[in-house]
Amino acid sequence: MKFLRAVTIGLASLIFLALIVPLVIPIPPLPEGVDEESLAWPDSQFVEVNGLRVHYQRFGEGAPAMILLHGFGASTFSWREVIKPLGAHGTAIAFDRPGFGLTERPLPQTWKGENPYTLDFQADLVIGLMDALDIPRAFLIGNSAGGTVALYTALKYPQRVEGLVLVDAAIYRGGGTPSWIRPLLDTPQMNRLGPWFVRSLAGEQGLTFLRSAWHDPSKITDEVIAGYRRPLQTKNWDRALWELTKASRASDLSQRLDEVRLPVLVITGDDDRIVPTEESIRLARELPNARLVVIPNCGHVPQEECPAEFLHAVLPFVMGNEMDNGDMEVKAWLSD
Repeated sequence: MKFLRAVTIGLASLIFLALIVPLVIPIPPLPEGVDEESLAWPDSQFVEVNGLRVHYQRFGEGAPAMILLHGFGASTFSWREVIKPLGAHGTAIAFDRPGFGLTERPLPQTWKGENPYTLDFQADLVIGLMDALDIPRAFLIGNSAGGTVALYTALKYPQRVEGLVLVDAAIYRGGGTPSWIRPLLDTPQMNRLGPWFVRSLAGEQGLTFLRSAWHDPSKITDEVIAGYRRPLQTKNWDRALWELTKASRASDLSQRLDEVRLPVLVITGDDDRIVPTEESIRLARELPNARLVVIPNCGHVPQEECPAEFLHAVLPFVMGNEMDNGDMEVKAWLSD
């Protein structure tokens, strides 16, 4: 009896500590953040779309129109090497997805309607931005998690999409926290600690992730690091990223690939350590109308690390030119 009482008291103490300690543990405050417009780039523009103030950059005019969707932890900055060359052949628009870059970061107590960090909202935001900028149809070019948004948008709004360029797209893995843990993420305890956890992106852990995205990390200059860290000066960036984490769900897009009838170009580096190259090869094989380009000596972000090869692949595709590329299933046509 004494043993059971001791066990009960011990368990009760652990539960008490688990519930109370996260609410009282001291958490250092972030430096006071600044507003998004004060961090804008010289070519930055802002527009309200679906109740959200969206940051975007635009180059060029006319067809083809290309919407560039960045990956996790990135922003329009990740398209800096290719957006102007793409815009020289049409209209190239990159924008910051909710939770990243210089797009507004609403919090639960301020937003009305749908959670802006869900996949559905992001697909609607792509179309809303196209409407705001008077673009009836466009190619969607998505890197990593941006590829997830691009593919989902194409399935939801096929009449608005000319084709897809999926760059090291996260289709077969990731996409959300397990359903059993999601209720725990929205507790007062985790809502207090969660933003503290995600601040690791501003430190060495974030740099480690960035380096792993490149085949040759020595190419990552101080200017590149500063460009990635620039949005982390905004107000509530950590809380917004926690809200995105809570809103994430498995997309199950890999089960819907046979529904995609649009032309698709799949691009991957041959040394992708974030989304393994084999997954992009599989994606190209399972999509009904896809071509594959594997760029040699390149990692997860070919638009940054290998921009010339990236453009060499994308421009013929969006311009409707034939690519004499041999066996697209397993071999890059850019290996010369």
